[in-house]
Amino acid sequence: MNTETGNDASSIEAEVCQTVEQGNDVQEKVRQLTLRAISARSLDIDSVRQTAGAVLRGAQAAVQNELQHSSAQTDIARERLKQAVAGLDIALAQFAEAAQLTVEEAAGRAQKYSSDDLKRARSDLAKLESMFVETLQSSALAAKNTAGEILHDLAAHTRIHGSAIGAQLKDTLSVLTRHIGAAGHAQVGVGLHLAKNTSDLLRQIAAGVLTGLAERAHPGHSKNKGE
Repeated sequence: MNTETGNDASSIEAEVCQTVEQGNDVQEKVRQLTLRAISARSLDIDSVRQTAGAVLRGAQAAVQNELQHSSAQTDIARERLKQAVAGLDIALAQFAEAAQLTVEEAAGRAQKYSSDDLKRARSDLAKLESMFVETLQSSALAAKNTAGEILHDLAAHTRIHGSAIGAQLKDTLSVLTRHIGAAGHAQVGVGLHLAKNTSDLLRQIAAGVLTGLAERAHPGHSKNKGE
């Protein structure tokens, strides 16, 4: 991890810790913080994993004091940690949604991405749910305390019942698979050189993450406004 990446992780960790300690609208605020952190960094699975890990470390740190006191405070801490994990789950699902919408909108404007670019994006996104569960589990093992037990339970629950990420990925991966096929057919015999579009795709997904964040902050906007 380079210094800049480490600083980014420390920043999101501190912000999440403060949010969970305050206890006001934890799920929504963690969702927003996660999306902003993802959009500001490289959009590969390792970078997203680092962000998820920082979010969970911040949430754990915030509940340590409550977990050492009364059972009532333990219940409050458990609920806040659960809300923080839900906020992370929803944020990662919206990241997957942003990738899907970016590819669909680009196709609508006849903007082409190479099949290699799309395959790379699909490969990373396909790992998103398992990365989420693995990060939950590794955070639980690292904690070795009541917070770790709570995270372990949440990881087990997610394995059994699924996540917001998994639900969104069914649509996202299907759309990307379709566009990969279309891109492959379009490039046969044409000799298109689309290497520069790799960075374009990532930039537009990042912009889509923030656009989705803004739209959800204003309930009057419809997700399907173009229909």
